[in-house]
Amino acid sequence: MMMIMSEKSASPPHVLLISAGASHTVALLTGNVVCSWGRGEDGQLGHGDTDDRLLPTKLSAFDGQDIVSVTCGADYTVARSKSGKDVYSWGCWGRNQNGELGLGTTKDSHVPQKILAFEGIRIKMVAAGAEHSVAITEDGDLYGWGWGRYGNLGLGDTNDRLIPEKVNIDGDKIVMVSCGWRHTISISSSGGLYTHGWSKYGQLGHGDFEDCLVPRKVQALSDKLISQVSGGWRHSMALTSNGQLFGWGWNKFGQIGIGHNFDCSSPMLVNFPHAQKVVQMSSGWRHTVAVTDRANVYSWGRGANGQLGHGDTKDRNVPTIIDAFSVDGCSEQHIESSNYPLPGSLTGLIFVIVFLFCTHY
Repeated sequence: MMMIMSEKSASPPHVLLISAGASHTVALLTGNVVCSWGRGEDGQLGHGDTDDRLLPTKLSAFDGQDIVSVTCGADYTVARSKSGKDVYSWGCWGRNQNGELGLGTTKDSHVPQKILAFEGIRIKMVAAGAEHSVAITEDGDLYGWGWGRYGNLGLGDTNDRLIPEKVNIDGDKIVMVSCGWRHTISISSSGGLYTHGWSKYGQLGHGDFEDCLVPRKVQALSDKLISQVSGGWRHSMALTSNGQLFGWGWNKFGQIGIGHNFDCSSPMLVNFPHAQKVVQMSSGWRHTVAVTDRANVYSWGRGANGQLGHGDTKDRNVPTIIDAFSVDGCSEQHIESSNYPLPGSLTGLIFVIVFLFCTHY
């Protein structure tokens, strides 16, 4: 194993993008460095083995590759090059038990396929839950498809959909969307926050535990401008335009980050040392990660597979700094590097695809 940042005085690389999967985490750093850590049983870390990593580990396979985006699914990871022509994926994918691929069938797919329902429609963003999918068009329309038992498609009923169907949100345009396991979170063009689907643990944020079959505005945050949302397995996170982070829902492992492990059905403010503002965040199934305006990276929640990146398997219920990535962290922590060939490339991928959905419960 090779190490980088071996000098004590060296400045840590800054995190440009960070994404959390079910039990693993991936980050894109300055200098075109991609790191991953946490659970590796399904090859989702990309290090050529199935070992867990308790600390961030560099994927040397991407040396010389101009990677601009990394995203985690439950047990897989995807990276995209600057040109947009090369998309790399590793781990597991292709499940379609409830029509979540949007292809009009329930047959699994081992390769990316074009969603014909979106022919002629420009797609801005896609997101996926355990067995449902959503997409936003360039015009701000929201579509849902797949498993709908808890109203997670937002279509007013509990039926499945094998092809995408448009969601009605009182004429509001949607600019961002994220999925939890069985719930959906969206942001309107005016900064309003909407949720729908399963709410057994309060993950919809309405102050109760009632499911919603259609998008419902989160009134507790109606005076905030929401800029980013992320759905965990049974918890939700929302970031405001002024850098405040709120969390709610299932909190067994402290994944909301508020200092205790009790579930919350209403948004709760997450506090950071020295009143730092958050600039980006991502929720895994049972953990959460965030980057602050001081270029520090924090994680909290379940740590059983090392997904928090602190070198141990302990849970944490408050934001805890990841030293290797942080300006205020311990400068003696190193980032190891694995040596493994480049993951498989989906070259020339120029159409909208959904290649998610290989989840473990």
